[in-house]
Amino acid sequence: MSIENLSPAQGSTCNRKRVGRGQGSGTGKTAARGQKGQKSRSGYKRKRNFEGGQMQLAKRLPKIGFFSRNIKPYVINIEKIKAVAELAEITIESIRGVHKIAASVTRVKLVGASAKDLASKIKDDNVTTTGK
Repeated sequence: MSIENLSPAQGSTCNRKRVGRGQGSGTGKTAARGQKGQKSRSGYKRKRNFEGGQMQLAKRLPKIGFFSRNIKPYVINIEKIKAVAELAEITIESIRGVHKIAASVTRVKLVGASAKDLASKIKDDNVTTTGK
């Protein structure tokens, strides 16, 4: 077996149907397009989701879902995660040291009853609390 002896598997390929080459070929005259109508004309192109005048499926189904472009902050409850409250300086990097946060998180919000008491410890603009 060498590259010049390769051939496709038996029955895997077939000749292209040549239409409009005389009546004896079986696909002459109308060239397998039927009689008259829009589909028999040259230049005909059906639209992608056209269903013959029936309302398209995409328009029949209800619109669902919404994707907000606002990036919501990652919320940490101080009452449940005490290690964050015990930090000397609160930044995203220091929070990552004591609590597992995904690398994609850019903003953190601290919530809880004692969260506003931590406002003086926060040294990062991307970390906020619920209280002022």
